[in-house]
Amino acid sequence: MVRGWQLHRCVDLTFADLARMINPVIRGGMRYYGAFYPTALSSFLKRINTYLLRWIRRKYKRFRSIREGLRAWDRAVVH
Repeated sequence: MVRGWQLHRCVDLTFADLARMINPVIRGGMRYYGAFYPTALSSFLKRINTYLLRWIRRKYKRFRSIREGLRAWDRAVVH
């Protein structure tokens, strides 16, 4: 499911655009896995976080290091 988003091709999107694109999918996945397969929910969310962090690190040169990527991720999640 996450691979189908082809985030490596979404270089023209901002954080907000990307969030608008994937929020309905994440919301539906959380409802499904939360109700029928709660043990898989954490791996589902971890996979999404990994793909998004990779997208951040590849899109923005200043966030190439893992530490800077995680700081950007924390700022994006808080806002």
